[in-house]
Amino acid sequence: MGLFNFHRNTFKHGVHPPEHKADTNGLSIRQFPFSPIIILPMAQHIGAPAEIIVREGQEVSRGQLLAKAAGYVSVPIHSPIEGKVRKIGNVPTISGKMSPGIYLEAFPFSSQEVMDGTSVDLDTASPEEILQGIQDAGIVGLGGAAFPTHVKLKVPEGKRCDILMINGIECEPYLTTDHRVMLEQADDILMGIKYLMKATGAKQTIIGIEANKQDAADHLQKLIHPDDPIKVKVVPVKYPQGSEKMLITSILDLEVPSGGLPIDVNVVVVNVATTAEIGRLLPHGRGIQERVITITGPAVKKKGNYLIPIGTPLRYVLEQVGADEKISEVYMGGPMMGVAVSNLDISIVKGTSGIVAFTANEVKRSDKIYPCIKCGACVDACPLSLNPSKLGILAKFEAYDEMAEQHNLLDCFECGSCSYVCPSHIPLVQYFRLSKSIVRKRIQTKKAAEHAK
Repeated sequence: MGLFNFHRNTFKHGVHPPEHKADTNGLSIRQFPFSPIIILPMAQHIGAPAEIIVREGQEVSRGQLLAKAAGYVSVPIHSPIEGKVRKIGNVPTISGKMSPGIYLEAFPFSSQEVMDGTSVDLDTASPEEILQGIQDAGIVGLGGAAFPTHVKLKVPEGKRCDILMINGIECEPYLTTDHRVMLEQADDILMGIKYLMKATGAKQTIIGIEANKQDAADHLQKLIHPDDPIKVKVVPVKYPQGSEKMLITSILDLEVPSGGLPIDVNVVVVNVATTAEIGRLLPHGRGIQERVITITGPAVKKKGNYLIPIGTPLRYVLEQVGADEKISEVYMGGPMMGVAVSNLDISIVKGTSGIVAFTANEVKRSDKIYPCIKCGACVDACPLSLNPSKLGILAKFEAYDEMAEQHNLLDCFECGSCSYVCPSHIPLVQYFRLSKSIVRKRIQTKKAAEHAK
């Protein structure tokens, strides 16, 4: 199949923040050193936290199952190191809450090799067996959402998947994780696509890549056989193109309905790093123990893309890369959709795609929030054509039901475009995040009350 460049095809609105990718997009993936202590929270994914099956003092091998999935919307956790279970108890998380977890102590002179398990044979495995293999491997969305991948891939009754879309956009500023994965793990990506197509029943795959990663698009295209049902499509650089709904609009000119999912337009979207992990792990029957992360920002001396064991403490990471002593703010993820951390004792989890650190010189914060001037900049920026100004006013007056029922609050995926352009420094995306959590709690309470009748 050919390489397509659709520089006119894109979604409406959006913004163009500075990319800041040049410091790391040319740096090859490097193995990160093993931390003496690994901290593994059980709640690393959307859904039920994993259930611990090891005991304190137990010696474990690298890749060994430490916690099993606690139901369908859950995944297991495997040991990223060979070592000993030092403690089982509460561990700090990025949310600020403590969560059940495991402290592992690494054996300092271990080879840290990973043994193979029971492979998932691509030729003989059924779609259900592939989905089970993905769950058993503990794979979640590595783009940041951390939704269990096997759940996302399960096509609901009455639906069908015509197109599998691999998301290689990586529009978040500073991050180059997916870019390097496409350049260095292309064979794993193509193997992962084979598993995904069989699991979903898709007849065609489209790999979406932004124009600032043309080298990755060219590299993948060279490896795709002309008879393979795989296309590489390059789209213009614009934020938040990496949102699956925006990507579907840009490439297929289809609109996912309000409140709907990509499967409603017969599409399944999977992050490119997630796809690579499927292609890397399933043939060997292994669980995920590490992932590629971009570590960058003005406060980082040894910027790069690193293969880091999951559970590595953030404090240890910053020590190893040489954080500036004037470090002021650290984000897990990018500066647009990532979360500023308040505790360096939290650890790398499966959904951590990047660490971006700033000094006080770069952190320009306005403590003063000015009244909305009705300029319409947020409306022009919103990729879903919502009215962030109106939603912000309603949030201020706690009119949560009106926000959800009349102004499609739950469609917001918190890209931050509205906050980015607001001249009044109104933290709109934070308002919406809080409002959505309240609305969802009300919906759950209402459902529970109806079920109890």
